[in-house]
Amino acid sequence: MDSSKLVYFSLVALILQNAALILVMRYTRTQHGDMYLSSTAVVMSEMCKLLTCCVIIIYQEGGVGQFVKMLKTDIIDCPLDCVKVSVPSIIYTIQNNLLYLAVSNLDAATFQVTYQLKILTTAIFSVFMLEKAVAKLQWLSLVVLFVGVSIVQLQPKTSEKSVSQNLAQNPFVGLVAVIISCVLSGFAGVYFEKILKGTRQSVWIRNIQLSVLGIVIGLITMELKDGAKVTEKGFFFGYTWFVWLVIFLQSFGGLIVAVVVKYADNILKGFATSASIVLSCIVSVYFFDFHLSIQFVIGASLVMVAVYMYSKFVPKPKPLV
Repeated sequence: MDSSKLVYFSLVALILQNAALILVMRYTRTQHGDMYLSSTAVVMSEMCKLLTCCVIIIYQEGGVGQFVKMLKTDIIDCPLDCVKVSVPSIIYTIQNNLLYLAVSNLDAATFQVTYQLKILTTAIFSVFMLEKAVAKLQWLSLVVLFVGVSIVQLQPKTSEKSVSQNLAQNPFVGLVAVIISCVLSGFAGVYFEKILKGTRQSVWIRNIQLSVLGIVIGLITMELKDGAKVTEKGFFFGYTWFVWLVIFLQSFGGLIVAVVVKYADNILKGFATSASIVLSCIVSVYFFDFHLSIQFVIGASLVMVAVYMYSKFVPKPKPLV
């Protein structure tokens, strides 16, 4: 596959990954029948991610023996590292639970637009924690992003066929969950980037640490939140093929994007995010009976422009003297 085809493949992969998770997750939270416990889905996503990273390292190292040796050297013999990684692990577990809460209370299109606030929070944390440079036009794009999200949130209440029949949603709860999730996502992402740059361990080893701790924290969260329900109904209560698809997209999505992004520049990533918003809107209209308003169209358009601007005007690294 030549470079031009890889670019288009990366574009399609990014668009589908950005849109599919939220759309399928929204569907599973509004479908008829037994409702699965989101806390168990978070645990299963971490388990799938852990298994995937282990397989990748075994393949890279050429066998189980080398894999075990690497685990001992990079994880078991470095207990303080686990303490460092526990911070983003706890945050990611909370964030993943908040995503289910947000999607349960906001339609997919509105959530997809509002969730782009994570670009703003990530930029702020990057400036303070990593001392990254943010161009003036990027700051302008972040202002446009905030205005666009605000307009979307001020739109008249929308209705979805599936919601009126099966789910009573609270948009305010959904908005609060998204905002907190964006703040947590920005901090955890920048903190994790700082850890990766300051140590010799590979990104796969770090993801194994995140997943192991995430499973432990996820199980504790599940026990506190849904312990009685899990005991009564079982861990996999309400699971369908679509629930497993959500788990797959949540656990493998980030890893897939990490692989394909190397073929795509920042402008392409911004375009993919904008296209995923459009795709979410189209699917929501046809499958969730989502009603587009003038405010939503204006707000979503501003968000897409802001995402593109932020990606386009990335400051060039200063040349080494």
